[in-house]
Amino acid sequence: MPARLGRYAVRRRLGAGAFATVWLAYDEQLDSPVAVKVLADNWTEDQAVRQRFLEEGRFLRKVESPYVVTVYDAGEIDDGRPYLVMSYADQGTLADRLEIDGLTPGQALEVVRQVGAGLQTLHERGVLHRDLKPANVLFRAVDGEVRAMVADLGLGKSMEVSSRLTVIAGTPSFVSPEQAQGEPLDPRSDLYSLAALTYLLLAGRAAFSHATLSAAARPGSPPALSSPDRPYPDEVGAVVARGLAVERDERWPDVASYVAALTSALAPVTSGAASQLPLDPHLTQTGAPPSMLADDASLPPPRLPRRRRWLRRVVGGVVALAVIAGGAVLGYRIGHEEPTEATVTDTSGYLTVTVPSSWDHAVADDGWRPKGSDTDQPALSVGTSGDWSTDPDGQGVFVGILPGTELPDHVPGHPECATSQDPIEATDSLTVTFTGCGDTDAVVVERVVQLTENRLLWVQVRSASTAVANRVLDDVETHGFG
Repeated sequence: MPARLGRYAVRRRLGAGAFATVWLAYDEQLDSPVAVKVLADNWTEDQAVRQRFLEEGRFLRKVESPYVVTVYDAGEIDDGRPYLVMSYADQGTLADRLEIDGLTPGQALEVVRQVGAGLQTLHERGVLHRDLKPANVLFRAVDGEVRAMVADLGLGKSMEVSSRLTVIAGTPSFVSPEQAQGEPLDPRSDLYSLAALTYLLLAGRAAFSHATLSAAARPGSPPALSSPDRPYPDEVGAVVARGLAVERDERWPDVASYVAALTSALAPVTSGAASQLPLDPHLTQTGAPPSMLADDASLPPPRLPRRRRWLRRVVGGVVALAVIAGGAVLGYRIGHEEPTEATVTDTSGYLTVTVPSSWDHAVADDGWRPKGSDTDQPALSVGTSGDWSTDPDGQGVFVGILPGTELPDHVPGHPECATSQDPIEATDSLTVTFTGCGDTDAVVVERVVQLTENRLLWVQVRSASTAVANRVLDDVETHGFG
């Protein structure tokens, strides 16, 4: 992790994609957190990618809207890569929220209204977004409320250029048919994506599940919006269906018209209902546990490893060292070899796990508060970094106790993983292994164990190999539970 990017002090990594990495940093001069987006080093010499990166900053700088991410500054780091300094979305993304729970109709309408306002402003400034999807809708706390902002104009284009665009790009399940075919574009292409997003928020399922852009070029009609579980007036389905019309001339003329029609159609459902999303102060904090079984859990930020121990080499002798510090025990092999394993115990003494020594870089051991619990419970997180569960290169393990009288029907899913193996069900445990996770083809294992009549043990392991993950699972120990 870089210590600084320009004049900004780096705190931690927020995320990474194919073309850039985003860091949480601090503007010491203005006393404010910011997000700094840096071009990935493998694209440094690609002038087309570099130009697109800089264009994103220029597009965002053109717009003055509370519903579009603001660019405050730009520059270059020492190796020549450009960076953009932007608003910090301290409430995560729409994709985060949907992973945890769905939205009420009132909340969904408010998100669509705010995102629509951001898109409308972009269009008025002559810019198309071209990649609207849940991951590109960010949330930020403003005056005690959660505000939605349109972000990531990596595929953004001026309308002048888009009028003759032939390059095919976008996210298949949200892209308009004309964009998937490489046709010239106008604001109705973004309107289509907003309608696809609306469908997802209201129905709880995507209108389309296209795997490729060629499939998105011939989408057909989506299933009915209403369902027995989520009924809506016919007018709501008609408004969204018109926004998803294959022929752009059959859609609403602009985003503002679409949002106004949707608001009117949803009035019988949303009248008097709360529309604000709840603030989540833990959503993006360093060291938060994986957002799986514990939606509202709070795990203290991991400390830099005061537990890191280094093998002391003694000239003229062969020594075996055992170092005990802060409740964690680390065994060393005899001789001059580096330690191969680290054994760590939480501060309460209830949990112990043994991991590869290379994982012992960030430890949080002071417990957590699972969703539905009024008290803190023992927990332990050990990993290669504080955000190992979301870091594409991260490896680590989370072990936590939570209240529960029976095993869950299923474990959390991992959409970033290519496959999931059949669950391994036992009398007192449920285990699922996910493979092909992310760009590194990592392995993620979820295990829930009925520890006592009213306590569950939850373990999540992320590893580069199944063999290592299984060894770590086998080396999880509990103490004092009978």
